[in-house]
Amino acid sequence: MKSAVETLNPTRVRLTVEVPFEELKDSLDAAYKKINQQVTVKGFRKGKIPARVIDQRFGRGAVLEEAVNDALPKFYTEAVNEAELNPLGQPEVDIKELKDNELLSFTAEVDIRPVIEIPDYSGIEVEVDAVEVTDEDVEKSVEQLRERFASTSPVERAAEDGDVVTIDLEAKVEGEVLEDGVASDVSYTIGSGELLDGIDDAVKGLSAGEEGTFTSELKGGSAAGKEAEVTVKVTQVASRELPELDDEFAQLASEFDTLEELKADSRKRLQNMKQYDQATQAQERVLDKLLELVEVPIPEKLLEDEINTRKHNLEHHQLGQMGLTLDRYLEIQGKSAEEFETETREAAIKGIKTQFVLDELVNKEKLNVNQEELTEHLMRRAASSGMSPDQFAQAVVEGGQVPMLVGEVARGKALAVVVEAATVKDTNGEIVDLDDEDEDEAEGSAEATEATEEKPEA
Repeated sequence: MKSAVETLNPTRVRLTVEVPFEELKDSLDAAYKKINQQVTVKGFRKGKIPARVIDQRFGRGAVLEEAVNDALPKFYTEAVNEAELNPLGQPEVDIKELKDNELLSFTAEVDIRPVIEIPDYSGIEVEVDAVEVTDEDVEKSVEQLRERFASTSPVERAAEDGDVVTIDLEAKVEGEVLEDGVASDVSYTIGSGELLDGIDDAVKGLSAGEEGTFTSELKGGSAAGKEAEVTVKVTQVASRELPELDDEFAQLASEFDTLEELKADSRKRLQNMKQYDQATQAQERVLDKLLELVEVPIPEKLLEDEINTRKHNLEHHQLGQMGLTLDRYLEIQGKSAEEFETETREAAIKGIKTQFVLDELVNKEKLNVNQEELTEHLMRRAASSGMSPDQFAQAVVEGGQVPMLVGEVARGKALAVVVEAATVKDTNGEIVDLDDEDEDEAEGSAEATEATEEKPEA
């Protein structure tokens, strides 16, 4: 076999392959054997029909076609390996010449990973938010905990702000009650903003047994986005009583004996959260700086596929679960279709570019992923998916997604290498030592890059 490579552009090549006919012998034998098992010829046992009879009855062309279909993947792979290419997706194959007993010649056009030069990234500098936990932050955190331990008791009076009311709802659109627009015994805290717009004003001032009506735009369901006339009936009014902020509350709500200990722990937790957010911010900003340094040509077909995938996932998964159409979503976001297209394209380009650059860094820095790192990443992904680690691992294996997870961890480690080499300062001008803040920086880096990464087939 002889092969040659022609570079069509930085991300696409054309392979020209010539195969001497004798190298097709195994595929020809396999073709005759396959046809033998599929056809019946009077006078011959199944599977024992001579090749000359198959040629006479069914045509030599049918055999050649079967043999070429069998042989093409093998010769294409050999040509790719010989040229040391990294193809993306499936090739477009064109058979140029097929001479019986002489020659098979074909071309294969395919997108390839572009050659990327990683520049010196040690000079990258980024600024991140300073980690500051104020007394106000602590008080807010403790107050949220206090809200969780609030008690309610029914009262014989009109509903007020902060009360918990039990209500029945009925929504009509154009005078017709919606099938999914009726709900009973719904518990709602007035002022929480958790239900329909306008419901707070409608229920305030109502006592148990009274009802009111209001108009609101439905957020979900069969009539999402439409104006509805909603009837709300109050069946119970209950006041919320917050526990006193004292040592007794600390013992009730935590493992601590005093309120001061509880507040100290809240401050520490907030500090850790803000440090994690700071580390994530550093990773994202260092990645953006790194991408600015590298020229990465993007294969058009790969980009088109990624854009379509992102649109499909948004429309059929995320918006579908919320009962929203794309048009309604854009209206809520205040975006035009053109702005959405531009943003989706930019996000897809960044995702592909991120993967290409970090993959090249993995190779350059000779980074490997061990079993412990893969297991930790798998468990984190399982937790975020709502599946048990065993269920998630089984789904990953059955779906052939193990290499994808390995790639995510490796790219996370690559980004961690760049972050470690960068200079990170906070808004106070202080140097930030991320090693002290986040022991799982590589894992966090993997998560930081997932949202932007494209997963092209290697």
